[in-house]
Amino acid sequence: MEHFKNLTESENKALLKFPVYISLLAANVDGKMDEAEKKEAIKFSHIKTYSADELLIGFYEEADAVFENNISQLDNALPKEKNSRESAIKYELSNLEKLVLKLGDKDRAALHHSMRTFKEHVSQAHHSVLVDFIFPIPIKGFTY
Repeated sequence: MEHFKNLTESENKALLKFPVYISLLAANVDGKMDEAEKKEAIKFSHIKTYSADELLIGFYEEADAVFENNISQLDNALPKEKNSRESAIKYELSNLEKLVLKLGDKDRAALHHSMRTFKEHVSQAHHSVLVDFIFPIPIKGFTY
């Protein structure tokens, strides 16, 4: 496994959890990851294996192979209380960000952009076309 050449194998392995933690953070709006959010995160992880920036395809192939297992394990291991859970996730993400800072500019930019899309996608797991049709103007707390 050698996604990013300037990271060790254990650092690369740790980085495979980055999209999982991003998914868990996006789902933490209500203090937990529900089945719809989990299903979307797993599906999006698979989609990323062929739709991500070419710099990240190898990374996503390996991340996807362990994504479902990682998301289940980490979801169960995290605190259940919303604020504690968010703090724990942000702590892990800050540790992973230290690894990301070791990457070259192109890899770092591609990974950051990709993680933003992951967060946005999982955040929209409950989004519906019907809601857009009925409420075409965004209403805070209801449509977003």
